[in-house]
Amino acid sequence: MRPVLRLGGAPLPVVGRARVYVCGITPYAVTHLGHAATYLWTDLAIRVWRNVGVPVELARNITDVDDAMFDEARRTGLPFDQIASLQRFAFDRTMTSLGIRPPDHEPTARAAVTRVIELATALLRAGHAYERGGSVYARTAEAAERAGLDRAAAIALAAEYNDDPHDPERDDPLDVAVWRAARPDGGYPSWPSPWGPGRPGWHAECAAMVLSTFGSSVDLHAGGADLRYPHHAVEALLAERATGVQPFARAWLRPGTVRSGGVKMSKSLGNLTFVDDLLTRHSPAAVRLLCLVRPRDDDWDFDEAAFDEAEAGLDLLYSAASRPGAVRDASATDEVDAALLDDLDTVRAQAIALDSGGAAARRFISVLGLA
Repeated sequence: MRPVLRLGGAPLPVVGRARVYVCGITPYAVTHLGHAATYLWTDLAIRVWRNVGVPVELARNITDVDDAMFDEARRTGLPFDQIASLQRFAFDRTMTSLGIRPPDHEPTARAAVTRVIELATALLRAGHAYERGGSVYARTAEAAERAGLDRAAAIALAAEYNDDPHDPERDDPLDVAVWRAARPDGGYPSWPSPWGPGRPGWHAECAAMVLSTFGSSVDLHAGGADLRYPHHAVEALLAERATGVQPFARAWLRPGTVRSGGVKMSKSLGNLTFVDDLLTRHSPAAVRLLCLVRPRDDDWDFDEAAFDEAEAGLDLLYSAASRPGAVRDASATDEVDAALLDDLDTVRAQAIALDSGGAAARRFISVLGLA
């Protein structure tokens, strides 16, 4: 019998393969440490599953149809698809440098435009959406309730994430555009649809890409903690209402936010720490250890001085791995596995590895990708 991974305190048994989807990048900016932390935790969950014999199928999307990308294209004078191609190449190179295995599927928003139209059509037929002025809006106020937010907080977040809650065409400020009519000035690219030219909405893109890749549900959906609402909550609601299948995701993995000076890293604030820059000064193993050996859901402040501790921690682990096996070598290795299966408890697993040394330390190093 295969051991079972627990996430959020609940067991996540898998029959056959585990289906994992992680929200990918919007390819218009260089990968920063906040991005990397999410992909490292996703990679760890996959490694833990594979370590106990569970095959995993991973999809990581590319959001290459997005207003931020279009704005960047206008700013630089480059075609938006050229920007996407360049940034995808850089992103893939960075992920490889960090030892993050490539996904089995890499759906793109641009290739999924037809799937978004199909999603919008399904929502309209089910009575969960309405068409107005060439746009299709989904009734998604319930997503805020699911996320435990009151209306005022939800509306503020919707505005922050450019969901335009003050759009007068919406029946409810918390409804979202599954399909957005083309701008009258033609400022953004558009595609034909039954409702006229337009472009897909962000949340609908991810829902459509998951559904077209894995069917009506996934075992694990990963993404940054800042995507909990509106993105994840709305994405799940759209998919469930289109298919009638619940839950859309059996479990969610949302690592804590990486901050700089107490503020979330973001391009608009100019407080990003770029992974490629870090890798000129520190080993990939040190970056992995720094991001992964901590309470997974906690937000944390990046301080480059912490790399001294990370490098020292690696030396201790390598030294422990070279020690002769203890009398309880096999059981200690099992304890490392058990800690990692219990909510990806890397802190406890590392303590066991350092205390026991030998095979237990080697197992920890292997599963965390530190060798």
